[in-house]
Amino acid sequence: MRFRPATMRPARPATIALAVLALGCASATAGRMGAAHPAPPMMTRAEWGAKPPTTAMRPQTPTRITIHHTGEPTDTTRTLEQKMRALQEFSQHEGRLAGGGVHHAWPDVPYHYYIDFRGRIAHGRDPRWAGDTNTTYDPAGHLLIVLEGSFDRETPTPAQLRSLDALLLWAAERWHIPGREIYGHKDFARTDCPGQHLYELLPSLREMVERETGR
Repeated sequence: MRFRPATMRPARPATIALAVLALGCASATAGRMGAAHPAPPMMTRAEWGAKPPTTAMRPQTPTRITIHHTGEPTDTTRTLEQKMRALQEFSQHEGRLAGGGVHHAWPDVPYHYYIDFRGRIAHGRDPRWAGDTNTTYDPAGHLLIVLEGSFDRETPTPAQLRSLDALLLWAAERWHIPGREIYGHKDFARTDCPGQHLYELLPSLREMVERETGR
């Protein structure tokens, strides 16, 4: 059976005007809402070989983002997988801190996301659970991001900063966190973390998130 193509009638001017108006409204709405920012590539816990948490953790809903540095010089000799396993080993066992204090064992790695010097991102603790700290603030409600390095002496690499931008944009949309709720560790505790060369970038990071997400 052969089908006859449907007869195409020219659109009436009023119909065209309505379509243009609808398109304009949709475009304006999209502009106000902002484009969605997908999650950047991340190494899963299974990929770096994470062990299960050792004890229960406190549930949380992230309402702010707090940025840290590892406080140790960049290590170019080990893989991200090795660094994450070493961080978990340290986290889950009691030990001595460099300043002489005692580190009490935590259930898991303290941070939710880790960015190495190459800009690779690894999943740490599940964001549904509050992180941990050797300082005096309560990290409940904080989404914790740590960058590898000691940023009073070093500067973040361009790859780290690109990954941090992408991670912040995704996280801000995922948890509805406004740009003004991005902080450094030192905003809540007596510490130099995240180092001056990273801390001084926070105003521009807040502005970037506000601009790109409308939050």
